[in-house]
Amino acid sequence: MQFDPHHLAALAAVLRCGSFEAAAGALAVTPSAISQRIKALEDRVGTVLIRRGPPCTGTSAGLRLSKHAEDVALLESQVSRELSLQRQPGKVHLRIAVNADSLATWFVAAMAAVPDILFDLVIDDQDHSADWLRRGEVSAAVTAQDKPVTGCDALPLGALRYVATASPAFMTRWFRHGVTAETLARAPCLTFNPKDMLQRRWITQTVGARLSPPAHYLPSTQAFVDAARAGLGWGMNPQVLVDTLIRDTLLIPLCADAPLDIRLTWQVNRIMGTALAPVTRAIRDAAQAGLIANGPCRV
Repeated sequence: MQFDPHHLAALAAVLRCGSFEAAAGALAVTPSAISQRIKALEDRVGTVLIRRGPPCTGTSAGLRLSKHAEDVALLESQVSRELSLQRQPGKVHLRIAVNADSLATWFVAAMAAVPDILFDLVIDDQDHSADWLRRGEVSAAVTAQDKPVTGCDALPLGALRYVATASPAFMTRWFRHGVTAETLARAPCLTFNPKDMLQRRWITQTVGARLSPPAHYLPSTQAFVDAARAGLGWGMNPQVLVDTLIRDTLLIPLCADAPLDIRLTWQVNRIMGTALAPVTRAIRDAAQAGLIANGPCRV
């Protein structure tokens, strides 16, 4: 089945912008034209592609077709680049799954190195970001899974180092007599979301116990640092974000010389590999500068 590229562009624009009106503005057409194109596409495939509402969201079929449209644009951009052809105005879009801590530390440098692409980032835990590739909803992902997803190439990037930190007052209150399984079971910790296992991994690595301590849920990398400074709890913070705070004794490591290194891998859809080669180079360069060299995985 072949699809009208204008119809696919309308679908991708609606899902990216969240409304028919915003999509019309992005494509320089009328909202009526967008509506007609979406209806024609839905008639073509025989199913609903968009859930109307503020904002408009895609059905599973709509999301799959939208990603197809963006992949086609990336492949056409590659061909134009290789043949030195004049490219159509406008930039191509790329959807990537990435963990929040990478985005807050090293990943933006890679994005800045590829100015011809507009990024659409899906934020998910590094242990789960590969699921987006399996579902075909992204073209690439930064993941902690080193085994290639079916149909993808996996390239090691390095390790993001975490340090368990807390404020001096928190350390005095909860760990006056040392960091042990007993004190860790009682002291509140910081957790990004229910998928976040870093604190529990560190506990197992450090004291050899499997615990479920009381937890605050804060889905923000910066909030993790701020909450630790405020004495709300202890948490695993990327070392690069807390080095200065540790030097200034505003944060204190729970245990000296006990980091948790999480190895990261860049997985990219094999069909899109050549078209995404400039992105892959930028990712690997940024990772080399912002991550530590891969060593034994600490879990």
